[in-house]
Amino acid sequence: MYNIPYHTQDLSQSTFLITGGAGFIGSNIVEYLLKYGAGKVRVLDNFSTGTHANIEEFRSHPAFELIEGDIRSLETCREALQGIDFVSHQAALGSVPRSINDPITSNEVNVTGFLNMLVAARDARVKSFVYAASSSTYGDHPGLPKVEDKIGNPLSPYAVTKYVNELYASVFSKTFDFHTIGLRYFNVFGPKQNPKGPYAAVIPLFIEAALQQEAPYINGDGETSRDFTFVENAVQANVKAMLVENVKQHEVVNIAFGERTTLNQLWERINEIAGIALLAEYREERKGDVRHSLADISKAKTLINYKPAFSVHQGIQIAFHWYKNAKPIYQKL
Repeated sequence: MYNIPYHTQDLSQSTFLITGGAGFIGSNIVEYLLKYGAGKVRVLDNFSTGTHANIEEFRSHPAFELIEGDIRSLETCREALQGIDFVSHQAALGSVPRSINDPITSNEVNVTGFLNMLVAARDARVKSFVYAASSSTYGDHPGLPKVEDKIGNPLSPYAVTKYVNELYASVFSKTFDFHTIGLRYFNVFGPKQNPKGPYAAVIPLFIEAALQQEAPYINGDGETSRDFTFVENAVQANVKAMLVENVKQHEVVNIAFGERTTLNQLWERINEIAGIALLAEYREERKGDVRHSLADISKAKTLINYKPAFSVHQGIQIAFHWYKNAKPIYQKL
């Protein structure tokens, strides 16, 4: 992937910290930066959800560094930020169901850990701080498409934590003149997303089912819709947001493709790619899930020149063949 560069700057003298860099989105950002000659790419990860498999190919690269540590430790955050220019903060505990089952740990990682990173990055005087926000912040607001300044009430502990991130970032901007950019991801998917475990996302679960030629479960009637976003679009957003100049306040932008796909349509598409014709099995809806989601991405286009290059259909095809070839790796996880 990443045959198209999303930057024009010379990265060879720049240093980057990717928290959660052994995770799904983080490891894809690491791959991009190393491919295009970044001077240093440091990963901070505690491997609670990230995997060694995601970064194994980078370990021999001279510009790659790994700190195995936890963002819940302020001292660890300070250590990781030494000599760093640009930060992409991806470390978090994702998943609405996980946060419902264990809200305390989600808060410790997503709120306390985030605040530690903010404080450490402010004190280290980094050039930019970009962080993973979430479309879950829109909560019960019924409007479509979702626009950054119109949000509702959060529907899960996870959504609360991600909204608190935005509040803290905004306060730091006004109080300490430390400006950050939050990327509200909309259902990112693609290579290196783990299909295993109780909190796996829907697309890797569907692809895994198709590869096994087994019917997947769909929560609800399958007409729930999402603005699924291929991971390379998210990588582009992170790179452009880290390198953008003249950000004078805290900003939040939607990162999506700008198109709605239902779960039924998603499974139909995966059936086509896999050359199978399996019907899904339906069960009750999950607590805390939003019924429909669609992003307005005009602010991201204006602020960071975001131009999503991969549609849902293109992304699913790439992801399917990646999982088909990488399957032995994930059987070991």
